[in-house]
Amino acid sequence: MAMTTTTAERSTGSNSFDLHSYLKYNKDKVDNALKEVMKTYDCPSPLQEAMLYSLAAGGKRLRPILVIAASNLNGSPACDPMPAACALEFVHTYSLIHDDLPAMDDDDFRRGKPTNHKVFGEALAILAGDALLTEAFTIISKAYGSEFPAIAAGVTAELASSAGAEGMVGGQVLDTIATGNTPDIVEMERLHRMKTGALIKSALLIGGIVGGVGPEKLDALERYGLELGLAFQITDDLLDVTGDLVSLGKTPGSDERMNKPTYPKLLGIEAARSLAAEVRDRAIDSLKSFGNNAEPLCAIAHYVVERSF
Repeated sequence: MAMTTTTAERSTGSNSFDLHSYLKYNKDKVDNALKEVMKTYDCPSPLQEAMLYSLAAGGKRLRPILVIAASNLNGSPACDPMPAACALEFVHTYSLIHDDLPAMDDDDFRRGKPTNHKVFGEALAILAGDALLTEAFTIISKAYGSEFPAIAAGVTAELASSAGAEGMVGGQVLDTIATGNTPDIVEMERLHRMKTGALIKSALLIGGIVGGVGPEKLDALERYGLELGLAFQITDDLLDVTGDLVSLGKTPGSDERMNKPTYPKLLGIEAARSLAAEVRDRAIDSLKSFGNNAEPLCAIAHYVVERSF
């Protein structure tokens, strides 16, 4: 079915690339793969239900799609990127469950549904998040460990690093410290490159590792991922000010209620929008060495900044 070309599609330099269909096709594949993985667990039914509740709640599946897109930059991947994509989404979903807890952001809605702890209670929500984080590495080991040990090691190391003390968890700590304070632009950038950007950067590097991308091009993917993660967070900050519950799937205005530092608060709305566009352009510039194979990633960079949810 023919579709109207969006700004994001035009900006890649090709009217033939259909970003909407690309995202939907890969989102559906990821959704189905996640459900299949969950069928393999023989664990207490309340735990499985709580894990599946947040995994199946929807969302853009941006991070696993980035894994898939990066894995195809050399034409065809060295091995199936889907297990790595699912492992990354397990980690991302765990982070959302814990982020929504009363001790953290205390949110009632996520992806348009009551948050995990509102449905299952705090104890089971914490344990569901713990299980998702741990099982992510089981997925990687089972998929790649025997046939592709070097890939298994590389993906494991990258995911663990980006999710841990020097990545997402460290960024969450900086976010907690900054709440109620006014960090400068340098401190804000460090916070968000860790809290949000680390896992997005990891999606690109993991995809590159699975795809057999060489060291120089992995460096380019890392630069793209770091800039994309920052653009994503700036846009998230803007949407928390300008969005609504229906479009966002979560309660807007939570940053203001929690007195969190945000780019709109620090710079103003228009300056924050300009910065998001500037960071997006830097992300796209880092992909020049990939030529037309980077078309999906270029379009995704525009989508991240232009989205309304």
